[in-house]
Amino acid sequence: MPKLPAILDSGAAIPFKRAFSLGWRCLHWGKIWVMDFRPLQSRHMVCRPDRQNVNGPNMSKRIAAKYKIDRRLSENLWGRPKSPVNKRTYKPGQHGPTARPAKVSAFGAQLRAKQKLKGYYGNITEKQFAGLYEEAARRKGNTAENLIGLLECRLDALVYRAKFVPTVFASRQFVNHGHVMVNGKKVNIPSYRLRVGDVVQVREKSRTMALVLEALDSAERDFPDYVEMDVGSMKATFLRVPELADVPYPVKMEPNMVVEYYAS
Repeated sequence: MPKLPAILDSGAAIPFKRAFSLGWRCLHWGKIWVMDFRPLQSRHMVCRPDRQNVNGPNMSKRIAAKYKIDRRLSENLWGRPKSPVNKRTYKPGQHGPTARPAKVSAFGAQLRAKQKLKGYYGNITEKQFAGLYEEAARRKGNTAENLIGLLECRLDALVYRAKFVPTVFASRQFVNHGHVMVNGKKVNIPSYRLRVGDVVQVREKSRTMALVLEALDSAERDFPDYVEMDVGSMKATFLRVPELADVPYPVKMEPNMVVEYYAS
């Protein structure tokens, strides 16, 4: 029987059925080792060592065509002038302009509210979002308000609120690339949870980036009350954990329906 590394180096496609019959317990996808992998869809799926696993952990992230969610929800989710909903208010697809409004069940309304809130914050996975709900449910007080507070305590959310970047997607990348400091220390984790009084600042070598300067000069968004801004030094102070009424969402968010979705 040929050894696993020899076959992987050959670049040949390896059917899952044959892989399991040979007793392989781990398969190689690009640079990622997947231990104890089991096929989720079909035994005819093929493993190619030169391609990344399309069914891997990134399947719930929005990595392209970010405005598709605007068309699907028929709402300008981020309030941007380039959103396609501004010109085409109907549903996407061939029959979109003439389609009748679909009847939405109670579960459908809850799912729509969850997808809208999760989609607003960019590339948050379903696992991350469900984890935030579970923590919000454990805390004392209103679960819906707790969920909004936890979402706004994320570092990438505050970078977006401080207008260091134009979009929530750019915010995640901006943090990931190490352009942000928290209390004088570099932090490159977008989901880093801020505390009241934390100071978020753009690193000195990144303050001349065209992306940052254009975002600060943009009139699309205003600074919220719970963020104290020092535009000259590009510094933002997190004053308090906001409630739903404090967050400047361009569209109506319904976190109470998100709570019903997870609680049902």
